[in-house]
Amino acid sequence: MTRTALVVGATGIQGQAIAEQLVEEGWTVLGLSRNPQPQAGVTPVAADLLDPASVAAALNGLAPTHVFLTTWLRQPTEAENIRVNALMLRNLFDGLCPLGTVRHVALVTGLKHYLGPFEAYGQGQLPQTPFREDQGRLDIENFYYAQEDELFAAAERDGFGWSVHRPHTVIGKAVGNAMNMGTTLAVYAAICRETGRPFRFPGSAAQWNSLTDMTDARQLASQVIWAAETPAARDQAFNIVNGDVFRWSWMWHRLAEWFGIEAEDFDGVARPLAVQMADDAGIWSRIAARDGLIEGDITRLISPWHTDADLGRPIEVVTDMSKSRKLGFTAYRATDEAFMDLFERLRADRIIP
Repeated sequence: MTRTALVVGATGIQGQAIAEQLVEEGWTVLGLSRNPQPQAGVTPVAADLLDPASVAAALNGLAPTHVFLTTWLRQPTEAENIRVNALMLRNLFDGLCPLGTVRHVALVTGLKHYLGPFEAYGQGQLPQTPFREDQGRLDIENFYYAQEDELFAAAERDGFGWSVHRPHTVIGKAVGNAMNMGTTLAVYAAICRETGRPFRFPGSAAQWNSLTDMTDARQLASQVIWAAETPAARDQAFNIVNGDVFRWSWMWHRLAEWFGIEAEDFDGVARPLAVQMADDAGIWSRIAARDGLIEGDITRLISPWHTDADLGRPIEVVTDMSKSRKLGFTAYRATDEAFMDLFERLRADRIIP
């Protein structure tokens, strides 16, 4: 049976990993983004999801059987997040509807489903951990819920199956991505090595001491493709993490070791990366010029605000994957190895020294 995937957000951390794995598995892959970049085996599709005419023109003549949604646009308020990101999905589904070829749509959201949006991140009354898929929505506005509602409405109208995937913080390779902890920490470590500054944990005591987990982008890719081809996974929401747990008090030293620097033990004082790295643009530009790196603009590589939000949470965050495990999804990734693999790729591609 023909399998043609439309990966929406194909140049991001999640979309790149999904597209790469689809290509490896022999799918025909279309990569939709506002500004497509060359990707092996991927046919670029340029569209502005906020412009219905742009979407309709881009999709004209295509016949995707499966759609993988990995994109969103950050706005200054949650109300605007809801309006803009719901509109993007509505325009996409309206453009896909006349084609009549879509059999399954996978939507990637995240643990803000349980933690709340950035405006109220990790605040108020939160569900007990580990987070489970059957926990209901929080009584608060959340653009993830708006995205889901657009998905559910389009599925009912057009008759396709769906799946929702909720990763924890994603480890993966992408330049210019709005939420990129792995590359942010790699750049931070490289600057600490260059300047002799201490490699200081930027977050909270709860994150330093408590158990947590993360999601390798390749692990996410494996699950969304599995769900797209598994009848029992139709119309289901799944958590997706690597399968291991760790404490940052251990992981922080592992990261430092890879870069050949000493990690400073957390002393109970939060030191956000947004503050620590506020004046690092010039330092990075000089490193990049000296070492022949491909990106000298530090703002294209780091997202301190997002890393600070994740590492500054006041509660333990661990995620249950029993639902997909029971249905046969058994993939696993060790999180420390996921970080090391990323750092190796960043170095090989001359993104970090």
